[in-house]
Amino acid sequence: MSAGRNADGRELQIPLQQCALSLAALSLAQRPWPSDHVAGFLPQHGGFRDHFVATPEPKYCCESCKLVLCNPRQTECGHRFCETCISDQLSKPNPVCPEDKEPLFKDKVFRDVCCHREIMALRVYCRSEKNGCKEQMSLHQVMDHLNVCPYFEVPCPLGKCKEKMMRKDIPEHLSWKCKHRETTCEFCMHKMAMTELQKHKETVCPSFPVACPNHCTFPSILRSELTSHQHVCPKAHVTCSFIRFGCNFKGLNQDMRDHESSFASEHLRLMATRNATLEAKVEDVKGELLERYKVLPGLSSRLSETESQYEEMRENNRQLEQKLTTMQNLMSSHSEKLLEMELELRSLRTIREEVETLRGTVESIRSRVATLEGGRGGAIPATHTLGSLETQLSRQDDMLSVHEIRLADMDLRFQVLETASFNGTLIWKIRDYKRRKQEAVASKTLSLYSQPFYTGYFGYKMCARVYLNGDGMGKGTHLSLFFVVMRGEYDALLLWPFKQKVTLMLMDQGPARKHLGDAFKPDPNSSSFRRPTAEMNIASGCPLFVAQTVLENGTYIKDDTIFIKVTVDTSDLPDP
Repeated sequence: MSAGRNADGRELQIPLQQCALSLAALSLAQRPWPSDHVAGFLPQHGGFRDHFVATPEPKYCCESCKLVLCNPRQTECGHRFCETCISDQLSKPNPVCPEDKEPLFKDKVFRDVCCHREIMALRVYCRSEKNGCKEQMSLHQVMDHLNVCPYFEVPCPLGKCKEKMMRKDIPEHLSWKCKHRETTCEFCMHKMAMTELQKHKETVCPSFPVACPNHCTFPSILRSELTSHQHVCPKAHVTCSFIRFGCNFKGLNQDMRDHESSFASEHLRLMATRNATLEAKVEDVKGELLERYKVLPGLSSRLSETESQYEEMRENNRQLEQKLTTMQNLMSSHSEKLLEMELELRSLRTIREEVETLRGTVESIRSRVATLEGGRGGAIPATHTLGSLETQLSRQDDMLSVHEIRLADMDLRFQVLETASFNGTLIWKIRDYKRRKQEAVASKTLSLYSQPFYTGYFGYKMCARVYLNGDGMGKGTHLSLFFVVMRGEYDALLLWPFKQKVTLMLMDQGPARKHLGDAFKPDPNSSSFRRPTAEMNIASGCPLFVAQTVLENGTYIKDDTIFIKVTVDTSDLPDP
């Protein structure tokens, strides 16, 4: 509610809520509106200005505004004020009561609930009294009455209309006064707002009669039939139906029949010319097809030869891969013995220290024997002791020789495994690029395998495979790079198929560091990424990874060496 005053000085209350936008809701005029907006019922400042049936007693009037108390507050000196009036007084410096000049304190002012209850029970006239309502009610019932009062002014329930009317006049307003009321087009029976009816008729109504744009003899045509009318309108501008054969006639629809009858022979001549042209083209196409058909047997024989060569190459490749798998399996078995050799190496160091101690002891005994050579009684025991020590020393030397041989073997194994990584990243250094490239061109060594690398100490085992002279579509023009999943020691604990993202990269050794790379997500349906049953799966990657011209003319080769990096995403790998 918002407050206003009429000519008599009484306050008029206007409800904040509006009716729903619907013509079907004409009964809203008879329904009560929600009355939960208590703040709208109360005056914005001061006391109630309603027309009371009986003059209120002075005890119900504010000492400041002299109106009937609204939310009464009582001071320490016993006087009553409206809530807004006492707030105005307390906001002044050194506030005092306007009646007895006693000082006012905010914490000494309290709500007068009893007085408020008595005031809300006072009888008043309806706030729509000026519109003809004669109802009387208690002050606390005013809001409930206004929500159903037929004389209370409310806005149009359609929302767009800005007019206000008494609630009892809403049906009449919605029936024929409101400019935004719903109406029906008499031509197409489509429903719309009254304000849109004229525009609807003039622009989009499909059943509205319109004049022919060609100004023909038809008096009126439905807008929806205007397009089809253009095909029969005698004054419509059309082109000859033989235009695709070369006739360029354009004219009115009514002249088209005369043109077609008088130019029939010309149309036949144009069609015959076009037909002759098409027949000549057909003969040319036949000749070309015959020439190509003659080449087919030669191509078929070459294809058969190529397929046989391909099968031979596949067989050779399979044998080479088996040999390589055997070698890599041997390397894997050696890695298991590394820990054992480390333990033996530690024991070897201990034995070596013991041998050095024994040698020192022997030298000491030899010096003592030299000093005791004159005494025969002590010479025999010393000589016996010296012999036993030399025998023990000889035995230790033999053991040391055996351990040194095993240590040399372990050093060789370490050299093979020193580049293995366990973080999913491979840095592959390929030396003697020119020589290896020539071997690939000469079909001596078509591809190279990298050392194995792992996603973790107990993770997937993988390697890279490179064709320096290309493979498949890239043979002779590109460097082909592939990724290979190998059989590992802990495959039974891993998730299959292999699903980790793989990034292949050729490292730029120049200052610009413009590395060339490609990445792919494994296809879970490909056999290349299932759990290996042989030593390694079929390689998968990029046959057109990098053109040889780009590789050899850039800064990717230095000191006849290239670097290839393969990265496997291990961020989402679970622990085995």
